[in-house]
Order: sequence, then structure tokens, then C-alpha cells
Amino acid sequence: MKNPFRSTRIFLGEMVGELQKASWPTRSELRDSTIVVIIAAALLGVFTSISDFSLYQFVDLFTKLVS
Repeated sequence: MKNPFRSTRIFLGEMVGELQKASWPTRSELRDSTIVVIIAAALLGVFTSISDFSLYQFVDLFTKLVS
């Protein structure tokens, strides 16, 4: 029977080794990327809100004309 603790220990050791090889962003790169993501999310939210409001108004106008 295979020892699950041994395979877990091997996995964790390999994971730590791979994480040490990774290039991590500097504090300023992380800050700049975060600002870009927040602005993009806000713009997408505004676009979605405007599109939803416009479509609602169009459908409401169309249903008033039909009835």
C-alpha cells in the first residue's frame, strides 16, 4: 500500500521549488496592475448598466406602443 504522507510531502516539496522559480511582481507593478483591474471593472460595470437601462427603455417603449 502506498504511503499518502510520502506523496503529499513530495508534492509540497516540488510545489515550493516551483514557487521559488517564479518571478514575482514588485510592489509598484502589483499596485499598477491592481489599479488597471479596478478601472476596467468599473468601466465594464458602467457599460453594462447603461446597456441594461437602454434596453429596458426600448422594450418598455415598444410594449407601450403595441398595447
